[in-house]
Amino acid sequence: MKVTAVETFLVEPRWLFLKVSTDEGVSGWGEPVVEGRAETVRAAVHELSELVIGQDPLRVEDLWQVLRRGGFYRGGPVLSSALSGYDHAFWDIAGKARGLPVHELLGGPVRDRVRAYSWVGGDRPDGIFDAVSRQVAAGFSAVKMNATAEMRPIASPAEAEAVLKRAREAREALGPHGDLAIDFHGRVSPAMARRLVRMLEEVQPMFVEEPVLPELPAEVLASVVRASTVPIATGERLFSRWEFKPVLDVGVAVVQPDPSHAGGISELRRIGALAEIYGASIAPHCPLGPISLAASLQVAFTTPNFLIQEQSAGMHYNGSDPSYLVDMAPVRVVDGWIARPTGPGLGVEVDEAAVRRAAESGHAWRSPIWRHDDGSFAEW
Repeated sequence: MKVTAVETFLVEPRWLFLKVSTDEGVSGWGEPVVEGRAETVRAAVHELSELVIGQDPLRVEDLWQVLRRGGFYRGGPVLSSALSGYDHAFWDIAGKARGLPVHELLGGPVRDRVRAYSWVGGDRPDGIFDAVSRQVAAGFSAVKMNATAEMRPIASPAEAEAVLKRAREAREALGPHGDLAIDFHGRVSPAMARRLVRMLEEVQPMFVEEPVLPELPAEVLASVVRASTVPIATGERLFSRWEFKPVLDVGVAVVQPDPSHAGGISELRRIGALAEIYGASIAPHCPLGPISLAASLQVAFTTPNFLIQEQSAGMHYNGSDPSYLVDMAPVRVVDGWIARPTGPGLGVEVDEAAVRRAAESGHAWRSPIWRHDDGSFAEW
């Protein structure tokens, strides 16, 4: 079997899909994208196709090594995301060629269903109690919310109390048996992060996500970990096992590699195994499309220390949630759970005609630019 063609499709709301075709008629799909930089990743995908065309897609690990290490300069969000999409597609082909779901090729399932959480609120959360109540009524036992909009390096007591107030509303709606994740989104300074995680202890979050910017030294994250008993999660902007080791060394409880950014299925598996050494859990970051989710689920079903799955249905960034699948059942959340997919490869069938139609319009989604009240730049 040889790769004969590589195609990319820029589709709303902010996604990029990849199709890898072969001379035996088996094709694989992937989702390589950096939100807000889809065209840049698309260029990288096509540049890397020089290393892919004519190769055997069933040599998944060898191709991963070549795509990762075949250039003197490697890694980072763009190249790692391009690699991720190829890795999805190669595993998809490998499963289809053997008539098996990818999780069977990875050693078989360790669970029968995967717990998922739903997003509530937007970047400026309002009406949290009602929003969480709706998700509880829909069957979810876990939700995630943003902690705050832009926040000054040393925020006022009123701003800090507003974070706690919204978290209390969410906890009230969830009750004592539900789980609440709170995303700081790198918007909070280390000093405020240490203050806020201590304040949030009373609502007992499942985890606080990305409390500080990932480029800060590991000892800064360590200071947040030590500041309270709240489990700390991070990893959506880390792109390899090498980048995850320092955060595990300082004691994070949950790692969150993204299947579309951190090297695909192959590297997510290795990051999960690395986290297992530290007694940490893996909760893959996945606010993107159905191909990325399908890839993430293949890892979730084979990883012993998996915690919970993010998914984007109803998420504020994605608008009307176009499916682009012939059948959404393999990735559908029912009463807060996703059943084990049994179809070959990634377990989903892409509606190629719908993808091609959507790609005629494409998209130009960009991350918002925020500013503080004094006009200076604020983290989004």
